[in-house]
Amino acid sequence: MRLQLIEAAARLIATEGASGLTLRRVAEQVGTSTMAIYTHFGGMPELRHAVRREGFARLAEKLNAVDSTDDAVADLATLGLAYYENATSNPDLYRVMFVERPLDAADAHIGWDTFEALVAGVRRCADEGRFRPADAGDRATQLWALAHGVVSLELAQLLEPAQGLNAYGATAYHLFTSYGDERDRAQQSLMDALHRSGLTVDEPRADAS
Repeated sequence: MRLQLIEAAARLIATEGASGLTLRRVAEQVGTSTMAIYTHFGGMPELRHAVRREGFARLAEKLNAVDSTDDAVADLATLGLAYYENATSNPDLYRVMFVERPLDAADAHIGWDTFEALVAGVRRCADEGRFRPADAGDRATQLWALAHGVVSLELAQLLEPAQGLNAYGATAYHLFTSYGDERDRAQQSLMDALHRSGLTVDEPRADAS
């Protein structure tokens, strides 16, 4: 029941915005009474927080499932693909997490540990000599913006999945090489990441400008 209420709330926020979310409508979607919401969450603010926590818990599970290998760049690309897979598998939760404004300061604080996983992946690429030294947080933000842009365009049905993945692969390739990675190695790492994730895109060209 708790999970059903969370998913119903996420669906209402994703389709109608936060203004469309009421205790009565959430209860109706699940086929229960508003008392169930008070029993499981205590009220609307706690339900809103629970929606974000559930979304970020699923993202964290995906990121934590990415194994560390001897290829730091492939591991970093695989983290990005895990973000993509989680978003496209949980579109309503994703919109609450990254499109809707947080309810309050506590809401906004939820989930930042998942970003730290990306920062750590970028830092490892520099530590192992694949990237030139630079601020890992800045580069992680660039990669996050890339993944978020691809996901948002796909969820809005402005890009087909194949188009979105091809754009992700090509842009990640250019970012990795701009950070200092060798073209051939960046290309191979990206293809290895896609293979690990069970996804297919056009192969980035190592001689691309």
